[in-house]
Amino acid sequence: MRFTRPTLIAAVELLGEHTQGHFNQMVLRLELENEIPSSTALSVTKKCDLLGRVIVQKPGTVLETTDGRMTLAEAVVREALHLSRDGTTLRTQTAFARGLARDGYVLSWDEYGKNPTLRTALPDALDLPSSDDEVHQLLKAFKFHTPLGHLAQAIDAHTRDNWAAANGQLRTFMESLFDGIACNICPEQVSQLPTSENRRALLGEIGFLATDRNEWTQDGKNYVNGLFKMLHTEGSHPGLSDEDHSTFRLHLVLITARTFLRRLQNWPVSATLPP
Repeated sequence: MRFTRPTLIAAVELLGEHTQGHFNQMVLRLELENEIPSSTALSVTKKCDLLGRVIVQKPGTVLETTDGRMTLAEAVVREALHLSRDGTTLRTQTAFARGLARDGYVLSWDEYGKNPTLRTALPDALDLPSSDDEVHQLLKAFKFHTPLGHLAQAIDAHTRDNWAAANGQLRTFMESLFDGIACNICPEQVSQLPTSENRRALLGEIGFLATDRNEWTQDGKNYVNGLFKMLHTEGSHPGLSDEDHSTFRLHLVLITARTFLRRLQNWPVSATLPP
């Protein structure tokens, strides 16, 4: 299991609910006794700060636990899992659950509302934390600063439960991403096109967006247009909470962006990474 930085930080914040004794025992399980002192002169809050700094610096460190070998990141998430309670409105648990949702995981309990477990909400092959990281790295490599800024704002808004703002930024991100791709491949032609839709049509004309896969078609009934129509809606959706649908949009956008950024990376003409 892989988790993004916001989720790990949220897990550490939830672990601040521990007493001194339980926190010290957890430190031993995590093999961090050399980094985090057991002295009660140091508050649990300060110990959480130390734990957070360790976890973001070396999340991939492998531990031996009673549940088998796993990374330090996964071990910390599982420790936080034990403090989760079904039906609680505790701010730290809500932030933890939403971080897990962004990474493609959900919390579940048994029929008695006990024994919390973690399960994947999406197929493992999607690997959303890796998708998120790869999208950010490719945006930086191509110097797509505007799309990168919109994506950062979308994730920040999602973290703050501002679903409308997150939805709006996700649509703007995709729009600016396709603009950037078109400009990277055909800069002279793009300068003569007035709208983002014209630029996406250009990507279809040159074959970057595949017509045989219905990524782009002349009749408008294609994946890219369908995606933008869905991203354009911001109201409530029957049968779905705003949070669920906003998270769904975030997942879909990350996977789509990764696909087309990878394609740009391998594009044979002018789409080469800057030095």
